[in-house]
Amino acid sequence: MAASLSVETRAYIDGAFVEAQGGAILTTTNPATGEVLAEVASCDAADAEVAVAAARHAFDGGAWSRLAPGKRKRALLKLAALMETHRHELALLDTLDMGKPVTSALGDMAGAVACLRHHAESIDKLYGEVAPTGDDALGLVLREPLGVVASIVPWNFPLMMTAWKIGPALAAGNSVILKPSEKSPLSALRLASLAREAGLPRGVFQVLPGYGHTVGKALALSMDVDCLAFTGSTAVGKQLMQYAGQSNLKKVFLECGGKSPNLVFADCKDLDRVAEHAAAAIFHNQGEVCIAGSRLLVENAIREAFVEKVLAAAERMQPGDPLDPESFMGAMVDQAQYERVLDYIRRGVEEGAQLRTGGAPLEGPGLFIPPTVFDGVTEAMAIGREEIFGPVLAVFGFDGEDEAVRLANDSDYGLAAGLWSQDIDRIMRVTRRLRSGQVFVNNWAAMDQTVPFGGVKQSGNGRDKSHHSLEEYSDLKSVWMSL
Repeated sequence: MAASLSVETRAYIDGAFVEAQGGAILTTTNPATGEVLAEVASCDAADAEVAVAAARHAFDGGAWSRLAPGKRKRALLKLAALMETHRHELALLDTLDMGKPVTSALGDMAGAVACLRHHAESIDKLYGEVAPTGDDALGLVLREPLGVVASIVPWNFPLMMTAWKIGPALAAGNSVILKPSEKSPLSALRLASLAREAGLPRGVFQVLPGYGHTVGKALALSMDVDCLAFTGSTAVGKQLMQYAGQSNLKKVFLECGGKSPNLVFADCKDLDRVAEHAAAAIFHNQGEVCIAGSRLLVENAIREAFVEKVLAAAERMQPGDPLDPESFMGAMVDQAQYERVLDYIRRGVEEGAQLRTGGAPLEGPGLFIPPTVFDGVTEAMAIGREEIFGPVLAVFGFDGEDEAVRLANDSDYGLAAGLWSQDIDRIMRVTRRLRSGQVFVNNWAAMDQTVPFGGVKQSGNGRDKSHHSLEEYSDLKSVWMSL
């Protein structure tokens, strides 16, 4: 595969593709076959130092930061158009790199393009403020870019998460350094060439592939990085906040883990449809989704019948060749994640949960785990509390709203929640009581760029998408003029 796959493998620093200064490389493989895809430059602190200096020089020079909003808009719209033109290539890179089905990857590309366009179109439509004053003064509230933004993105939605981070940051006028996951760097490097083609000035957008403990740590500790935007695990998010405190108190926007509850009340209609959505909420993208509906809370009056419908839906969502458009699930991203998921499945059995389907990996090449459903899960079990990041569903039963809300909120996380009911009064009551950054009512994740995405509690403090993310990548400046 490596011999036939032509990809950029060098870092993109200050407008040029370059090898890592230390000569280190990382190997990326296809988890569906085990074949080596490419050997990619693995950057470290020395590369970060050069990139940060280039980003600061570009920001201070003003070629992007002080460019008229309409001109920044045109450049980002051109980048979005190039991404759309090359969407099949970009989707293929993500599919090969991390194992997701190509149909899903194409959906990610559509989301990434929509994100870039949304923020590009917003640039020249956001106004400052004029403060109420007397005749002797004029008070202004201005929004200005932060400076140098380091975006650290995960491997599960490589290019879509990249767009969510760089779209508003670039739109606001910042210089951006992207650190893609070492497990999925290929589409980010291709994006760098498209950004150069779109006319983004040198140093405004750079890509540093490498590991979190090397180049990621260096960016987080840099005294000249003004903001860290991160999507990934809660443990790493906590470490990044410590690095910010140890350095220059840079802003840190986090979107971290989740153990999202999906509440199904007995009054919901069309249980077959709801079961299909409940299964997709956990098995989409092999369960490697931060908002995966991994905790299914079902009212006991319908629990037995509903779980049977979920099992039937899961049977239709088996993993297959990621390059087959008909495959619903693909391969786990790498051996470590594969073993992690299998270990949680073993723990679930040992803890006494009822394994209803799945559990055993598929035979043959590739890292494939089928949809796995545990019933009879309790709050004390690891599979019911900890983020697994795999196709493992934990089913709980409840009686009444109070128990449902208690179970849903009994979590360290608060990224997303689902609610299925036909009772509008119940919907309003329960929605307000759920401690979650977003609540999906009679759907799962049916949202677009117009609403913010993010969580509460240990799911983080940042918001992607919508105008709210543009606000995060800018600072307020108050100006008071005496007249």
